[in-house]
Amino acid sequence: MTEPHAVPPESTPPTVPQLDVRAAEPPADHTPPPTGGLADRPPGYPSALVWLRAGILRDWRGVLGAFVATWLYLPIALLLAFWGGLTFAAAGLFAGGLGTDDQAPSVLRDAPLIGPLLEAFLTRSGGVLGGVLGFAVGFLIGFLAVLVLPWVGTADEPFALVTGLLGTVVAAALIGVLYTLYRVLLEPRLLVVSGARQPSRREYARLRPVLDDCARRLGLPTVPRLLMEDDPVLSNARTYARHVVVTTAVLTEPDDEVAALLSHELVHWRTGDEITSAFVRGVGLPLTLAHALPTWLMRTFPHPATNFVVFLFFWPVLLTMRYVVLPLHARDVRAAEYRADLGAVVTGHVEGLRRILERRLSFESGRSGWDEAVCATHPPHELRLDALDRASVAGVPAGVSEPGPVTAERLFGRSGPVGSRRTWLLVGALLLVACVGTGGLGIVQWAFFRPQAAVGGYFAALADRDSDAALGFLTEQDRATVTDRRLLAQLLRGEGYKPPTDVEISRLERDGDDATAEVAYRLAGERRTTTVTLHRDDEATAGLFHGWQVLGGLIPLNVGVAGPGVRLNGVELPGATEGPALVLLPGAYTATGSSSALSEAPTETVPVGPGQSEATLGLVPVLKPAAVAAVEARVRTWLDECAKQTVAAPPGCPFRYYGGGAQKVTWKILEYPKLAVELTGPATAQVGTPFETQGRVQVSGTTTYFGGSSPFSEEDEFTVAGVATADGDTVAFRAVAN
Repeated sequence: MTEPHAVPPESTPPTVPQLDVRAAEPPADHTPPPTGGLADRPPGYPSALVWLRAGILRDWRGVLGAFVATWLYLPIALLLAFWGGLTFAAAGLFAGGLGTDDQAPSVLRDAPLIGPLLEAFLTRSGGVLGGVLGFAVGFLIGFLAVLVLPWVGTADEPFALVTGLLGTVVAAALIGVLYTLYRVLLEPRLLVVSGARQPSRREYARLRPVLDDCARRLGLPTVPRLLMEDDPVLSNARTYARHVVVTTAVLTEPDDEVAALLSHELVHWRTGDEITSAFVRGVGLPLTLAHALPTWLMRTFPHPATNFVVFLFFWPVLLTMRYVVLPLHARDVRAAEYRADLGAVVTGHVEGLRRILERRLSFESGRSGWDEAVCATHPPHELRLDALDRASVAGVPAGVSEPGPVTAERLFGRSGPVGSRRTWLLVGALLLVACVGTGGLGIVQWAFFRPQAAVGGYFAALADRDSDAALGFLTEQDRATVTDRRLLAQLLRGEGYKPPTDVEISRLERDGDDATAEVAYRLAGERRTTTVTLHRDDEATAGLFHGWQVLGGLIPLNVGVAGPGVRLNGVELPGATEGPALVLLPGAYTATGSSSALSEAPTETVPVGPGQSEATLGLVPVLKPAAVAAVEARVRTWLDECAKQTVAAPPGCPFRYYGGGAQKVTWKILEYPKLAVELTGPATAQVGTPFETQGRVQVSGTTTYFGGSSPFSEEDEFTVAGVATADGDTVAFRAVAN
């Protein structure tokens, strides 16, 4: 490493052109110059975008720590891990204390000396070992549960996992950028609220020439706005994105120490260190806000009891900041302090800065703890003095990448435009690809994965008589109600099926993952309107597209007549059994029922519309016209058989002679009754005789009275009652007593 040239402590500061005296004086009315937007930003950047970019992209470790700690919910993971560890530790404590003495192998338990020792060890320490092991297992399970559970649903969808992570990164970056802009744009108001004020004329005249001189030596054509903080004890200065705040105690310090202090702060301002810190805080903004409350309480009420209570309630947040975020960000902050110390080397105020550091070194405590050794934002003053000596005598310390003299150009580097021509071409190509890809994905989403596409596809599948395709647009719960997919496919392919036609979506409303569509269609020659309910599919197609599923697309069939011969679209339906009802897809079905020698079921069109609660299949059987004649023929045959009998009371017949002593009885049917046949079932009918259409019968014979006989002849009316049944292709009749 070559020795760089540096300004010796005893040398005279380099001669620089003098500024206009008016530049070091406040305006006549002592009103500060107007600020707004991104005014007072440091020079050397082609634009504010380059300035913000340089600060935002510097500390990737701090950004990563803030992102992981905040957006992977590390405080919640710690909290759940702690309670999970306690739960498992309690279980392990009891389990280990009650049942570990017999867990050793029998060979070891039976061994002399070793066996008793092992059993004694397990008996007295088994509970402790179980508790420790249980706490470790419970802690690990609780911690991993918070990290893994948010992504469980995307485990089988790689694209969803990638898009979820990408969305989280974009959200964190966006919040970080917005917070950074908020801090930069509202910085004047925020500093005023925190206690900073405009400098008085005396303070302005004391500090502004020194500030301008240091800026000139650093090659800075402009300086940040100067503000004061009333602190007569501590000599200090803090740099923000557009301001430098100086305590009033600095006014009493020697000029070279004031210049060294302001040179240090100008380097912070020029390199945009506050932008870096603001972006890190913005990326972890939820965690930053959660951490602000306990730190404010402990700072405002510095008492051990207060600290204990605050830690008891906020320990997950405090530990996450202390062991994850702060250590990672502190590395960049300490490097920035080393770099800012080089400002005194460039301006020739090394001795002033050395005296400041040596004076503060006497008040510095040891760095033996985690906070001081790892999380401290400022390096040890002794190391800063060492780096300052090496920079002013031997070469280049931390903060400058190459050996050689420390100059403003090497200290600040060159901030070119946002990107070179090749970079912009690459960015443009990537943006073009992203736009085309996003546009293509949007077209695919619009064409195939909108609610309208699901409704259209559902009715198109019905028009194609494709039951499997139609079921694909339904939810898994609806598809589970289909007990026989083969039967459903046959019903749609049957000749009597008519799908809905002239389908139009007149209105569609979406509410989150639910949507309702008002659909007009024509079914069975009638124009109808229904409301179709849809739900967004939880599973993504190709990990990118979430389609929509139709709810209630299957309609249960209420079969009024179930039995052999009942058909829909020429497909015979199964008999009525216990279990789920038969479900149908929307459309018009042609229903036919069973027929017998007595009855027949007229063909019926059953319109089944989407959204119906159920479809009713009536199929009311009617008496066949020829069945009445067949029943009458059977009844007449039966009556003729009755008339052939020569007894006064033919058994099972509808007529009889009530006179006594009748002999040589003959029956003659004068008029057959007109029958009324009424169906009581598909194969049974009730047969009766109306009063006005009774039959007439003549009975004749001889009667014997007191040893003599005389002929008789009488006429009488009679009725017929019975049950007609279908017996194959014939009709049977069974009389019942009147």
